[in-house]
Amino acid sequence: MTSIDGDLVADLEARHLIHDSTDRDALRAQLEAGPVGIYYGCDPTADSLHAGNLIGLIVLRRFQDAGHRAIALAGGATGMVGDPGGRSEERNLLDEDTLTHNVARIKEQLGRIVDLTDERRGVLVDNRDWTHGITILEFLRDVGKHVTVNQMLARESVKARIESEHGISFTEFSYMLLQANDYLWLYDHLGCRIQVGGSDQWGNILSGVDLIRRTRGDHVHAFSWPLITAADGSKLGKTTGARVWLDATKTSPYQFRQHWMQIPDDEIEAQLLTFSLRQVAEITALVAEHDGAPQRRIAQRALADEMVTLVHGADAAAAANEAAELLFASDPTGASVAAFEMLSSEVPFTTLAAAALADPVGVFVATDLASSNGDARRTMAQRAFYVNGVQLGENDQLTDQKLLHGRYLLLRKGKKTHHLVEIIS
Repeated sequence: MTSIDGDLVADLEARHLIHDSTDRDALRAQLEAGPVGIYYGCDPTADSLHAGNLIGLIVLRRFQDAGHRAIALAGGATGMVGDPGGRSEERNLLDEDTLTHNVARIKEQLGRIVDLTDERRGVLVDNRDWTHGITILEFLRDVGKHVTVNQMLARESVKARIESEHGISFTEFSYMLLQANDYLWLYDHLGCRIQVGGSDQWGNILSGVDLIRRTRGDHVHAFSWPLITAADGSKLGKTTGARVWLDATKTSPYQFRQHWMQIPDDEIEAQLLTFSLRQVAEITALVAEHDGAPQRRIAQRALADEMVTLVHGADAAAAANEAAELLFASDPTGASVAAFEMLSSEVPFTTLAAAALADPVGVFVATDLASSNGDARRTMAQRAFYVNGVQLGENDQLTDQKLLHGRYLLLRKGKKTHHLVEIIS
């Protein structure tokens, strides 16, 4: 369990993960009454989730670890419409086949973070399943009549779009009604009583809470967390801000690790509280240790290792860590084959025949570590080339260097310019 003395609300407050909420005392009482369904939704507008989605998935994981039922919603229906929140113009609408493909891809990513093997503990749903069969007249009668246009116009996401140069289409204007209907359906069929999301979703989330109150006479719960923004201040997402994907083919485990390693010292505690499954007290101790020697980046390493393991698995995390160490270690000879294989996708990589090693000048030119034969000779004379972490002398030969794992040479010029060479017979 990751909560403070079993109090999930207190734990979330300590992590600064509650930005807006319905009545917190009522929410706490609901959680104390026994297991409850909690849902977080994301539209499959791409075939991968991103770092911004991680907050929602980890919140679901926190509740699941505490014994509650995690409901992950892939918005196949709402993805066809597009949420106006956080955007200055309308999304491109996706067709059915593309959405089906995207849902299938993100289910695998969801399953690494939230346990979907037992439907009593966690389940993935697609809102197309209950939205497709609804006629427009049924929707207007059963949902539209309970929501006033005044309420919809008051939502910040709608107001911002109305006041923008692009305006807002009726399609996007209807988005919050569809999302409200999702909460109602999950309440009726899966016993869901809590919805969560980013603060930009708060208006849509409240619409669902209000719809259930009006149609079922029941009070359900919701909360939002502050948005994580990119360095330029924009929302961290698929089409805005920094693109850090959960799909390894879009953002490799190495690049994913580097994202967390590059978090500034003044932000690392907040990022640990937001993303780490460690106890708050453990995070406090970790940050204190980090502050004693910030140059070691203890906190960033801990968060990077945890996040890569969570999203990509322990083997990928170990290889990504090794690959990073390869670039900075003075002796790379102990690195595994997996680390070199991962590094081959992250730094310039060349395959050369063994005979090429007889001409070190030609190798440095071929790998773009030197611009010409003369540049290569001058750099060798300055002893600025390194091979497998060892400084290369002016008269040293590459044929004398041991191939790591029988095939690799890690070349370096100066302190930061690397090139990995694979030697083939």
